[in-house]
Amino acid sequence: MKTWKRALKDGLVTGGIAGLTSLVVLALGERGKPWGPVNAPSHWVWGDPALFQDGATPRYTATGVLVHQLAASFWGVLHERFLGDPEGGRDAGTLLRDAALTTAVAAVVDLEVVPHRLTPGFQHRLSAASLAGVYALFALGLALGSRVVGRRR
Repeated sequence: MKTWKRALKDGLVTGGIAGLTSLVVLALGERGKPWGPVNAPSHWVWGDPALFQDGATPRYTATGVLVHQLAASFWGVLHERFLGDPEGGRDAGTLLRDAALTTAVAAVVDLEVVPHRLTPGFQHRLSAASLAGVYALFALGLALGSRVVGRRR
């Protein structure tokens, strides 16, 4: 198991990559409104009106991306602390399995456990298939991030 110091360092990379990969699905949007899912996480700061903002704006879009990346980094740090390989020698299958486990926990916490204000918000703007895509690409990003930090060792 990695130390918290190392997990923080590695997890910011891993979570950053996972946040960016999942942001791809958010940015694709649905129903001709690509910015709505990207803006939705800004409801952490701006409240529920942010959930329904469809245009790209500094207030909602920049905040939405920032909140999304912060949350992804949080999960990246926990992933690296508890499932990260201190030696960086895990195979791709193991990296994907561990990333899927972290992502499953994140999805349950994000969508079922935390209070409404701390949910990602984009679940209100996406179909079930797109929501699954967000979390699938998040898992892929975690695995890729773990590979990147493992190769640096």
